[in-house]
Amino acid sequence: MKKTVQSVDEMLQFGKTLGALLHGGEVIELIGDVGAGKTTFTKGLAAGLRVVGDVQSPTFTISRIYPARDNLELAHYDFYRLHHPGVLKIEIEQTVHDAGMITVIEWGDIIEGVLPEERMRITLSAPSKTVREIDIETHGARLHELVQGLN
Repeated sequence: MKKTVQSVDEMLQFGKTLGALLHGGEVIELIGDVGAGKTTFTKGLAAGLRVVGDVQSPTFTISRIYPARDNLELAHYDFYRLHHPGVLKIEIEQTVHDAGMITVIEWGDIIEGVLPEERMRITLSAPSKTVREIDIETHGARLHELVQGLN
């Protein structure tokens, strides 16, 4: 699925719409250059999961966990500064297989070997200062069906 958003507000709304469709156990890999909208998308996703409080980029902390609706949790990772998962490999392996967790991983290509086969890969690009192009690939029937709800 491909989508174009014209503003930060549209990116937040897109994330919020997807977040409202999630049930737990989903893994979302975010790919894109610095400034492409990965954290903005995640903030919208968190709004759709009814996360309370400010969602921040975990660039320096590597990970953040937020309580969400229906006893779910949002795990947000950012591997920008790393070249391999290191000691976080065990944590990520557990997190991505937790049915009560929605896992979002920025710069997920760095930990490709740790991610489950069934996941959503969202590639973001910035053709202009405000426009963002979104390309969603799903791996797994459940995620493919879920993304159809975005249309």
